[in-house]
Amino acid sequence: MRSNRLTPLLLAALLAAPAAAHAGDPATFVLEMQDGVLTPARIEIPAGTEVKIILRNTGTTPAEFESLRLRKEKVLAPGAESFVVIRKASPGEYPFYDEFHMDKGQGVIIARQD
Repeated sequence: MRSNRLTPLLLAALLAAPAAAHAGDPATFVLEMQDGVLTPARIEIPAGTEVKIILRNTGTTPAEFESLRLRKEKVLAPGAESFVVIRKASPGEYPFYDEFHMDKGQGVIIARQD
């Protein structure tokens, strides 16, 4: 007769396994911010869907992702990583910038209708 109980070893292995991505997870993009240089400076996203943008400050000075049209703002210390979620943006262009480096830290998010 087989037991339906999980052995402690199997249970530990299941809990340690990384979570699998689900079909409903948002599309994810990465934006690197390095002392005013934004890479990429142009991000194309699908309109009308939830999108996650991972923000990485790889520079030696603070950075601030800001988009007035998207109503998003995030300050990052040097070496920090965070994210913003954009929920169902309408088709169009959404400028963003690094507020600590206004002279060169400019970019745009393009929401495209497929």
